[in-house]
This record gives sequence, C-alpha cells and structure tokens, in this order.
Amino acid sequence: MASSTSLTAIVILNWNGLRYLQEFLPSVVANSTGCEVIVADNASTDGSISFLQHQFPQVRIIQHTANLGFCEGYNEALRKVDAKYYVLLNSDVAVTPGWTEPIIHLLEQQEHIAVCQPKINAQQHPDFFEYAGAAGGMLDTLGYPYCRGRLFETLEEDRGQYNDIEEVFWATGACMFVRASVYHALGGLEPAFFAHMEEIDFCWRAKNAGHKVMYNGHSQVYHVGGGTLHKSNPRKTFLNFRNGMALLYKNLPARELFTTIVLRILLDWVAAFRMVVAGQRADAKAVLDAHADLLRNSGYWRRRRKEQRMKGNFPAMTGVYRGSIVWEYFVKQKRTVRDL
Repeated sequence: MASSTSLTAIVILNWNGLRYLQEFLPSVVANSTGCEVIVADNASTDGSISFLQHQFPQVRIIQHTANLGFCEGYNEALRKVDAKYYVLLNSDVAVTPGWTEPIIHLLEQQEHIAVCQPKINAQQHPDFFEYAGAAGGMLDTLGYPYCRGRLFETLEEDRGQYNDIEEVFWATGACMFVRASVYHALGGLEPAFFAHMEEIDFCWRAKNAGHKVMYNGHSQVYHVGGGTLHKSNPRKTFLNFRNGMALLYKNLPARELFTTIVLRILLDWVAAFRMVVAGQRADAKAVLDAHADLLRNSGYWRRRRKEQRMKGNFPAMTGVYRGSIVWEYFVKQKRTVRDL
C-alpha cells in the first residue's frame, strides 16, 4: 500500500503507450494538484518505464510482470493504492485545469454516488463528443450501450447541451472516478472481460448494490480513443460481442434473461452478416468466435451470475431507454439521444 492515504489517486494503465505518455502525461501532472498520479504498467517493452523514471520521477510506478489486460491490470494495481477515490484514466486523455474538482466535490457531498465521469470530447475534433464516453453511458432494453452525445457511429457536436449533472447507467473506463471502498467491495472489474464493457458491468453491479452512477459536465477532458485496439480490429470485435453477451447473462434478472439473450443472438448474427457484405470477414468470424467462447466457458459465467445481487425490472432502472436503439437508429434514422 502507499505510505499514506491520499484523497484522490489518478491511475493510468499503460501497455507500450510511450507516445501517449509523452503527449498526455504532462497535462495530467500539471492539472491534478493534490492528487497522487500513478502509472500501472502492463509489462511494456517500449521504454515507457525509463521515460517515467527520468522525466517524471514524481509519478509512482506500479510494474506488472505480464500484460494483465485492462481489468486485471487495474485490479492488481489498485490493491496497492491507498486512496479514498480512484480515477481510472486512459493514457491517451488530455485533462484540463481543475478537472478533478467538480467531481470530487460531488462525491464528497453525496456518499451514495459510487462512480462518476466528466464530459469527454474527441481530442482530434474537440468540438465533438468522443465515442467511448461522451456525456455519460446508457443502455437500451436489449442491453446495447450508447452515450448521451453518441448513437452508434454518430457523434454530436458539443453545443453545451450536456453541461449538466445527470444520473446515467454507466461511466466510461477512459476516465472513471470511483469510490475506492465500493471498488473493492464489488471485487473490482470482471477479470474474464480482459478489456471492453468492463465498466458497464461494474456500474451495473454498483447500481444493484444501491449506489448511483453520475455524469458531471462541469468537468471536461479530451480523449483520443482506440489507442490500444482500433475499433475495426477483429480482436476488439470479439471482445465487444463476447463481453456484451456475458454482461447480460451476468446481470439480467431471470424473467428478462431468456428473451433478451435470444434477441441479442439474432441481432449479433445480423451484424455478422452485414460485416460479410461489407467485406469484413475477419470481424464477422470474431462475432461467431465470441458466441463459441461463451459456450465453452459457460460454467464460469454461471458461477459469476450466481454471485450477483440483482434487482428486478431492468428496463425501469435509471439510465435505461425503454426501446431499441437499433430500431430507432437503423430503421427510423434517429441520430441523437434527444430524438429518441
């Protein structure tokens, strides 16, 4: 553990991300007064450690002996960090002056809030929201994730429409403030996910445990996105489809599980067919591989489901759209959350 407890620890998980540390770590160090800044390294081989040691000796380094992925990389690191609040921050995020203060103030004022994220804009197109988190994450009744400010591939221009404080369903793992006591009480991030959708699973578990997940638009950061895996990468396709289905199986109440899973399987097959038509055969195969992997590891997922503390009536939870964003987006051509 750290020698003394800090109020806020900003923990950046790094894997061969030297170029991002060089570009974005200076803004984190300069704009995070009073916070402990830590880099947890997943056995990088690109000179990241040497760079940190020589250029940022004030930044604490936690070195893993292997690439543990996003989930276990954070779980292992945060066991060694003593703070009241953790900030899980991607290495490709530029922060702004005073960015932590509005969120920490909100967490200090309302103890029932476990998780919160800031407004996240695209670093390369700063007037637009960023894909991974935008203005807070939501789910539809089939468990498809979307964000205020982003429906599928359509990103809204930031005109101040989300300069609010709002309860959401999930907060992005690109910049997620989380109460440390809740993080450990819930067992951290789902290790089998490796990466992608782990923050949705964590936030769902936090909500089931009686906590709130919030968005605070008074804080703003800028995210590159796709820094580790490009969004068209078959590995990312596999993780998104595998984890998306596992997310539902782990957390949905029994009365909603069967119908939702069946519909999602059918829609996954439709998505795979569209990938084939578009010439993305490797991505289409990744969808089928994701389903096969779930079947192979069904025993593990059954055990994880039994461990969950579920609440009934998923569609009634705050942050759930009582409809299908697939239908609204692809059939009815709606492009913003406010059109839903």
